[in-house]
Order: sequence, then C-alpha cells, then structure tokens
Amino acid sequence: MRIISGIYKGRRFNPPANLKARPTTDIAKEGLFNILNNIVDFEELKVLDMFGGTGNISMEMASRGCKDITLLELNAINYAFIRKVIGELNIDCINAIRGDAFRFIEKTSAKYDLIFADPPYDHKELEHIPDLIFEHELLNEDGLFIMEHPRDKSFTSHPHFHDHRNYGHVNFTFFK
Repeated sequence: MRIISGIYKGRRFNPPANLKARPTTDIAKEGLFNILNNIVDFEELKVLDMFGGTGNISMEMASRGCKDITLLELNAINYAFIRKVIGELNIDCINAIRGDAFRFIEKTSAKYDLIFADPPYDHKELEHIPDLIFEHELLNEDGLFIMEHPRDKSFTSHPHFHDHRNYGHVNFTFFK
C-alpha cells in the first residue's frame, strides 16, 4: 500500500498477512484520484469512508488535505492496522470508528460531501448500499457517492447514477 500524492506521498505500508481486506489497487486509486482532482477541493470535503479495509482511501484523502474524514471498519485486525498507520503518520483528521457501516447509516444524522464505499465484493447487501445512502440522505447537496464493486455488478439504471469507471477488476460507480 502506498500513498500516491500529497504530504505523505511515497509512504508505503505493509498490511499484515492476516488482514482481511482487498486494497484498492494503485492503478485504480490513481485513476480515481485523477478524476477527483478535477471535481473536488479536498480541503473543503467532509468524507465518509465505509468499509475502510486498510485505510488506503482515507490516508490518500488526508494526504491531499482533507480535514474531516470518518472511516468505518468492522474487522478488529483491519481496524488495528488502520489505527497503527494513523499513529505513525500522526494524522488527526481521520476519525476511525470500529463499527458496522449499516448500523452507522441508520443512526447517523451527519451529512457528507463525499462518501466512498468499498464493501467486500461478495457482501450480500452490496447492491442495496446506494439505495441506503440516498434513503438516509447522507449526502450534502451536490455531494458525491462512489462505490467500488466487482465488474459483474452494474448500477447504470440506478436513479442517482452519474458515471462508471473500470480499472481492470476494479469498478467505480459514481452517484449524485
């Protein structure tokens, strides 16, 4: 895992072998952040990173100047790794929460400018995540929801569908 740009550019972290996560590939992450560079001001964003995994996306957001990031991760091993990296980098803009993303969605009253979700590709609720985001009104006006998903899932018919990008096995769908 490496940070591509910003104040932590070039920093590498090696997740432990027992980490139960599928980190977003560097090529896909670079493609995603090239898109975001043209449409958002990172310093102004309030971000929710659901299914944090390795913390890869949140670390990249923090490196680029994002000051308000909430990261959700249920798995204890993954969460411990994320906390370790946050400590090593002395990052204070990431609020890492060990908890269930679905419970968080139901209980939070917070609204976000950007929500990123990278659920396990075999998660039984994967197809319902976009609906939950919009039903619970988690996005600010003009907010953006991005979901990473396997290529066999398509969200082009979703009423909030905005764009889709494919980077090999990694697919991002953008919703507004």
